[in-house]
Amino acid sequence: MPHTAPPSVRFVRLGPAVFEALLTGDLATARTLTGVPLSEWFLSDEVDWLWRMRLLQIAADPSAEDWVVRAAVTVPDGVVVGAGGFHGPPDAAGMVEMGYGTDPAFRRRGYARAMVAALLEWAAAEPSAITVRASIRPDNEASLATIAGFGFIHVGEQRDEQDDTEYLFERPARSAG
Repeated sequence: MPHTAPPSVRFVRLGPAVFEALLTGDLATARTLTGVPLSEWFLSDEVDWLWRMRLLQIAADPSAEDWVVRAAVTVPDGVVVGAGGFHGPPDAAGMVEMGYGTDPAFRRRGYARAMVAALLEWAAAEPSAITVRASIRPDNEASLATIAGFGFIHVGEQRDEQDDTEYLFERPARSAG
């Protein structure tokens, strides 16, 4: 059986105009604006709250646009398999919190791990990012398994309006040495 390389993704900026198109159900405009074949998942109830929240965030802090959610596109074939990004730019302590989601049509194929790897590369390239955080519901076994092996340490928990209890995991943005 031939060895298959793990999947790789790149991130394509979405931005306010794309978020607005997605919120109005205009997938054709969102695809044109991004230049990638966004799937119907980008119109689903699973993610529409995210577009609304990020639009408000960018209106309040335009610098957030460089950090928040982007489309995850496979390399080299250009298939959009989900979305990933950070909750915003690094805070005063240099912490960035990552988030990612995989289109259900592409789950259990390694794309979430590819997104985490790409997010960690993104954070490592940003001098102001010191720590990367992931917050995951205790019952989200898939996400808990996804971050395993990336050097995250369980540092506590928090209550979240949407997810209730979340475990907090952190790791340095750059590896030592």
